[in-house]
Amino acid sequence: MVDVGAKAITQRIAVAEGAIIMLPKTLTMIQQQGHKKGDVLAIARIAGIMAAKKTPELIPLAHPIALSGINVEFELQGDCAVRCLATVKCSGQTGVEIEALNTVQVALLTIYDMCKSVDKGMEIGGVKLLTKTGGKSADWSRESENAD
Repeated sequence: MVDVGAKAITQRIAVAEGAIIMLPKTLTMIQQQGHKKGDVLAIARIAGIMAAKKTPELIPLAHPIALSGINVEFELQGDCAVRCLATVKCSGQTGVEIEALNTVQVALLTIYDMCKSVDKGMEIGGVKLLTKTGGKSADWSRESENAD
């Protein structure tokens, strides 16, 4: 594990996204909260938050970080997709990019797990870091990188 002890404590924020594509009937079931296990997106939100907190247990060389904020949002896209947007924050000596990416993956996997009895052909994709701020390296955003 990299020694971050000499690094300055700064406010760090990472934002990641991804989506799950499904049959329209599956998205309708989610929208209408018609799943017998409960509110799919509420459960997926909690799963994503838990995933951010457990990242160092899953990624071998990730540092345990005292997270100060985790936000998981879902956006229905068209009639067959759900987009997940995760924002993770901390004041610390290392970034939270992996925590944000892990949040998105686990939230989307939870949707898959809950809905697989209705739709085994769902597809998770487009998981990526959108922005990161804080730390010694410059702030970074996918948008500005693609503009260069």
